[in-house]
Amino acid sequence: MLSSHELGKQGEQQAIDFLREKGYSIVDINWRYQHKEIDILAEYNDELHIVEVKTRTSAVWQTIDEIVGATKQKNIIAAADAYVQQNNINKNVVFDIVYIVQIGRNQRIELIQDAFHSYDSEI
Repeated sequence: MLSSHELGKQGEQQAIDFLREKGYSIVDINWRYQHKEIDILAEYNDELHIVEVKTRTSAVWQTIDEIVGATKQKNIIAAADAYVQQNNINKNVVFDIVYIVQIGRNQRIELIQDAFHSYDSEI
């Protein structure tokens, strides 16, 4: 049985592979700003995609706000803003979720594009 940390790391690698198969170019992983982290930064269709990865071992369906709560969304948005400013990025920023359900040997990976939005005009 994997620990939650090991499950999360495995899920991140599966998400990277999944995104690459879909044509995303991975720019960075586990990028940190203060105590905030972005799981995956990727480019696709000339946009910067900020990707949060969630791996679960239960098939209970959750809403976006249950998958990535309001506080986590704010932290991701703040980190994305810092990344954009530090790297002088001039692209549309999109916040996505890769949602992985792993039950035994069965797995489902879902990409939820444009899952939430920044209300800060700087992003």
